[in-house]
Amino acid sequence: MAQITKAVAITGASSGIGEATARRLAADGHRVFLGARRTARLERLVEEITEAGGTAAFGKLDVTDTADMHAFIDAAVCEYGRIDALVNNAGLMPLSPLGALKIDEWDRMIDVNVRGVLHGIAAALPVMRAQGGGHFVNIASVGAYEVSPTAAVYCATKFAVRAISEGLRQESAGDIRVTLVSPGVTESELADSISDPAAREAMKAYRAVALPAAAIAEAIAYAVSQPPQVDVNEIVVRPTASAQ
Repeated sequence: MAQITKAVAITGASSGIGEATARRLAADGHRVFLGARRTARLERLVEEITEAGGTAAFGKLDVTDTADMHAFIDAAVCEYGRIDALVNNAGLMPLSPLGALKIDEWDRMIDVNVRGVLHGIAAALPVMRAQGGGHFVNIASVGAYEVSPTAAVYCATKFAVRAISEGLRQESAGDIRVTLVSPGVTESELADSISDPAAREAMKAYRAVALPAAAIAEAIAYAVSQPPQVDVNEIVVRPTASAQ
């Protein structure tokens, strides 16, 4: 049976998992609407997807700004007539020991990793309910299940995404699907935001077995492709060689 073409909005789509997901979903025939702050990258990505035969458009997006998120979702609906899925992917990971007191980095992680997801839900949920259904795919981390040194605040944000996702699932049974995708170490630009020297050095060894972003995109594509009566709730994807 032919797969149903869906309209999918993706945050944090300018690199890493977001970019890989955009390419994979577009290759599967879905129409993707891409959001990030780096619009030059989005424009190039849309051009490449279009040249490959896919359907894509983009809008500038700061997920920490609730008005910006509403405008992004409105633009996606204007472009495609509906929004079948929102991939809440935007995230930051500036790891550091709590004793380093990098409060500005803590605040930024909370704003992007937690408030960004909530803003996405606030903007897209009324649209999905009005159209009779929809799907949230929230990107967490293995850090949503365990805590490690230098990652306390980052893990706290991902525990929060896990809790928010489960709450949304319980409150939305019948019309809204919710999937939590939790990657282990994956190739991305997340580590570039680490300013603490010791945490940055430790991350080099940790990332030696990193998965390609395409592996996470594969998991997202699987969840999105399921029929309406099937809700894939949680997917954890780790490198085979990783204990964490």
